[in-house]
Amino acid sequence: MIQSVDVEAKVVASRVRVRYAETDQMGVVYHANYLVWFEVGRVEFMRARGLSYKQMELEESCLIAVVEANAKFRAPARYDDELVVETELTSLRGAVIRFEYRVVRESDGVLLCEGHTVHVVVGRDMKKRRMPERYAEMLYPQTMVDLQAR
Repeated sequence: MIQSVDVEAKVVASRVRVRYAETDQMGVVYHANYLVWFEVGRVEFMRARGLSYKQMELEESCLIAVVEANAKFRAPARYDDELVVETELTSLRGAVIRFEYRVVRESDGVLLCEGHTVHVVVGRDMKKRRMPERYAEMLYPQTMVDLQAR
């Protein structure tokens, strides 16, 4: 179950519960699952801002490709833990977008993982292009200030 909260804040929180299939032989969450949860957070962040990624793809033929991913693991998550994925868009300039994430265990507030992803906006031809202005404004109002500063 995924639930977004605090949609007006700079950080959007999404909840996920660790499934047994997401754990490894040691009984802890397999590291690659954090990247999946980063995506959950990113999509929920966009949704909380009123942006449908699917609609953007259809209307603008605009895609967002991951070009960098980083995760620093602090403590293990285990089966059935309820986690909060905190997502913040920290930069959007032209075609480049950066999100930062914190994954926290809800029961005790322990920081389990933190990281970031960098994305490049591309067209269906996979060529870099600027984020359409209306979507940039929905995602990151600071973008309009950045655009005017140039």
